[in-house]
Amino acid sequence: MAGADDLLIRDAVPADAPGLEPLLAELGYPADASTIEHRRQDLLATDPSARVLVAERDGRLLGFAVLHATPVLHRPTAVGRITAIAVLPGLQGSGVGRLLVAAAEAHFTALGLGRMEVTSGPTHERAWTFYRRLGYRDQGIRFGKPIGEA
Repeated sequence: MAGADDLLIRDAVPADAPGLEPLLAELGYPADASTIEHRRQDLLATDPSARVLVAERDGRLLGFAVLHATPVLHRPTAVGRITAIAVLPGLQGSGVGRLLVAAAEAHFTALGLGRMEVTSGPTHERAWTFYRRLGYRDQGIRFGKPIGEA
C-alpha cells in the first residue's frame, strides 16, 4: 500500500532485518540482523495473526510496526494490537508513524475487529502524546515482570 511522498507501507521480508536494527535499538531492544530475522520468522510461524509492517522510502526503512489480533473472552471480537512501533529519530514527527498506525487500523478493520490498542512502556512518554493525538486514550496500566530463564 503506497503512502504520502512515495512512502511504501508493506510486510517485512528477510532482507529487511538489517534495516530493523536501528529501529529496534531506538525502542531500547538492540539486536543484530540475524536475531531479528529469526524472531520475525518465529513470530509469523507461531502467531497466524501477526504482521510486521515496514515503512520504506527509496529502499530505506524508516519505521516499523508489529501487529497482532488477540482473541479475548470479554469482547465480541479479537483486539487488534500494535505491540511495537518505531520511526528513525530524525524522521519522528514526519508522518511515518501516523501512516503505520493508519495501515494497522485498516488491517484490523478489514478483519472485522472492533477495538485496537497500542502498548507503550514507561520510558516512551514522547510516544504517548503521539498516540493521544491519533485518538487513543489511556485505558489502564499494563503490568509485567520477567519470568523463566529467557
